[in-house]
Amino acid sequence: MVAQHHCQTQSMSAIVVFVIGAVIGTALAVAERTTIRKYGTVSDLDKLDNTLKSYDRRALPSGYHDGSGGPTNVSCEVYIRSFGSINPATMDYEVDLYLRQRWYDGRLAKVNISAPLDLNDPKLVQKIWKPEVFFANAKHAEFQFVTVPNVLVRLTPHGMILYMLRLKLTFSCMMDLYRYPLDVQTCTIELASFSKTTDELVLHWSERNPIILFENLKLPQFEIQNVSTSLCNETFYLGEYSCLKAEFHLQRSMGYHLVQSYLPTVLIVVISWVSFWLDVEAIPARITLGVTTLLTISSKITTNNGGTQTANVENVEPAGILADSRARFNSHLQASSLQMSHGSAATQLFAFYLNCNQVCAKRIDRLSRIGFPSAFLVFCMIYWPYYLHVAN
Repeated sequence: MVAQHHCQTQSMSAIVVFVIGAVIGTALAVAERTTIRKYGTVSDLDKLDNTLKSYDRRALPSGYHDGSGGPTNVSCEVYIRSFGSINPATMDYEVDLYLRQRWYDGRLAKVNISAPLDLNDPKLVQKIWKPEVFFANAKHAEFQFVTVPNVLVRLTPHGMILYMLRLKLTFSCMMDLYRYPLDVQTCTIELASFSKTTDELVLHWSERNPIILFENLKLPQFEIQNVSTSLCNETFYLGEYSCLKAEFHLQRSMGYHLVQSYLPTVLIVVISWVSFWLDVEAIPARITLGVTTLLTISSKITTNNGGTQTANVENVEPAGILADSRARFNSHLQASSLQMSHGSAATQLFAFYLNCNQVCAKRIDRLSRIGFPSAFLVFCMIYWPYYLHVAN
């Protein structure tokens, strides 16, 4: 009995070991097949090479040229990596983006690959048909080559193709600066078909997230309020061409200009009122303060306008202006002293007018101490409600 029981125990152990081994082997086989489905195999690349030998990249995937199909539909989406360098002087801005295009090519569905293939070899990518599109409002474009050419073609077993490339572009943006710095600008990206009409190629935005912004994307002077997409098909002599448009609605940041523009300007205006509290005989100090505020405001306007250079204009030195004003004032006093020394009648007449002018000047200063701040306050009460209403 003991021997029989021992034999049964050994048989059960062998069965358990066999079952465990079978389960592990099956799991490894499934994992291997899953890995193959996910990344493809070398045989899939061989199949693709054989298919591309008879593949004509000049023919549209839909079969339009041989009359077997209609236009090729291409789905597009744009991923914005960086957005900035908005220049009002040149009316343009720079964008670093990924352009993703998807379409169906039935000829590549016959390859019978086991998993999606990712292709980034430029020579291999050139053998596949790709949409002939361009950015209609681009002024300059750069293809990214660091550290490898930033292009990818993904082929799925069902014949769907994803074509992705990274570009750095400079787009034109017609800006309306009438309400600066409370303005709202609308800058666009236009993607259009270059050589194919809508009978051959139709572009459309991706149904989900056609425009994707980098999550940490921030602009120094603007805030992106909204992004909208639309069609902008254009008709020319040869026919209608498909076109996609993305609009970026940019609100200028008020915090930036409150610190950079409004606050310094208000301080300059307030400082100019100090001359009303100076003595009327302190002419050099009053002239110095007035000229300094004017030059500061002029410099501020030039800075806000981007420092536009003007030919054949020499730099103005505030110290030179002040010295010239002081010299003119001293010469005027010397001439007056000389005239007063020629007779008592002239001296008395000059003293009378001088006393009258001082009284009038002091009266004007007292009125200006109230009038100028009040006028500036009224101006602000009209300016801010109006422009804030227009901006909204």
